[in-house]
Amino acid sequence: MNDTLVIHPSDDVAIALRAFSAGEMLRYDVHGRTETVAVINDVPRGHKISLRPLPEGSHIHKFGYSIGIAKEDIVPGSWVHTHNLRTGLGKLLDYTYTPAAPEREEHNQSQQAQATFQGYIRANGEVGIRNEIWIINTVGCINKTCERLASMATKKYGDRAIDGILHFAHPFGCSQLGDDLLATQKLLAALACHPNAAAVLVVGLGCENNTIDSFKALLGDIPEGRIKFMKSQEVEDELETGMALIDQLVDYAETFTRTAVPLSKLKIGLKCGGSDGFSGITANPLVGTIADAVTAEGGTALLSEVPEMFGAETILMERAKDENVFTSIVTLINGFKDYFIRHGQEIYENPSPGNKDGGISTLEEKSLGCTQKGGHAVVTDVLRYAERSQKPGLNLVQAPGNDLVSVTALSAAGAHIVLFTTGRGTPFGGPVPTLKIATNSVLAERKRNWIDYNAGQLIEGHSMDSMRDELLALIISIASGEAQTRNEENGFREIAIFKDGVIL
Repeated sequence: MNDTLVIHPSDDVAIALRAFSAGEMLRYDVHGRTETVAVINDVPRGHKISLRPLPEGSHIHKFGYSIGIAKEDIVPGSWVHTHNLRTGLGKLLDYTYTPAAPEREEHNQSQQAQATFQGYIRANGEVGIRNEIWIINTVGCINKTCERLASMATKKYGDRAIDGILHFAHPFGCSQLGDDLLATQKLLAALACHPNAAAVLVVGLGCENNTIDSFKALLGDIPEGRIKFMKSQEVEDELETGMALIDQLVDYAETFTRTAVPLSKLKIGLKCGGSDGFSGITANPLVGTIADAVTAEGGTALLSEVPEMFGAETILMERAKDENVFTSIVTLINGFKDYFIRHGQEIYENPSPGNKDGGISTLEEKSLGCTQKGGHAVVTDVLRYAERSQKPGLNLVQAPGNDLVSVTALSAAGAHIVLFTTGRGTPFGGPVPTLKIATNSVLAERKRNWIDYNAGQLIEGHSMDSMRDELLALIISIASGEAQTRNEENGFREIAIFKDGVIL
């Protein structure tokens, strides 16, 4: 295994695949020849080392793109990080529609992309990969009631032909105004319609802003028997009534069985969290090949984390299906920048302390790695927060970078499973299976109880094609119910709702 990696021939930096000490000689390959440079600082694993003189004010390139501007003169062999590299991004930008030719080559697609998976075909024709019963409360003050119902029902119906009875706690649904209340309602309604839930119990209190009657209006046509409603203040014993309703829902859920469906029915969410210097060279590009394989078969890939598109947004804009989609992407990007400005926050103060420890220095660098999860697929639609996906292909979803909020938004958009890449590790899971993909082998070995797949093997001699096929086979196995993700095994399932306005 090489000790360094230069991603693109025009790059000014090499990635340290191990820690380097001052005085060591760094060898790197570029343009088919081996070059050397003396390392002048201690450089942590995953961080960047300069390959040539970089004058103050010059752009520094990685991935073939600028990741920022030198704060000072940087000599060859220097550690390049936040101390000598700053963002080169501005605020609101004007964009021009300049569509690029598709990069994807069909002969590179996985043969496994022709496979089917075993899913549940619902009464409305949608497909689920789990046969669960979800308890959704309209307001946060009955979280514990719903939690108790889920626990009681799990004990009672554990031997029935369902995959689980789950409740997703949240604090909202009352004392919210305008757009915040509507966002809560739409998010919960989208989850109530998710095909991974065979049946749903909606529990209200009775005096909240998000009343059951107003909530019903957002659900649209509901297959008969799929959703039951309970107003807690109007029944004598909400636990007894709730259990009676769940009994009916269990009977309804058991009418579904797995059957073979084409990969075109699969919707995958794409998310990264706790990124490091390896995210953009291992896990994210690998997930991009999965997005390409699924969308090539007529399936859907959902990409969110809008603030982590800043600095790489033009790459997505160039792949817009048409000018209308391009305009929607511009609105998505500048709308989120306005959100930052409205709250008096710096637009580009995004990389977290963990990101920086892992080797990411600027938002451009983070974004250029992050957007690789979308592969090379055409962007066919842009979805507002809590809007459900209707168009196959790569969809961009309005949501922040926060892990829980973003995964919840991807689930509400219709993702059956979320592919979550991470260099630092995290145990959480969203309402749908959340498959954790490590960017490096150190993390994969240390946190086996969190990590489902090790993309770090890409820098250890494994090929992208073979790992794409292996990961796609795992995804199909999980979608077919033959395997569970670690978060499912651990029982880690939760939601988080995006909030912008005041709480009364």
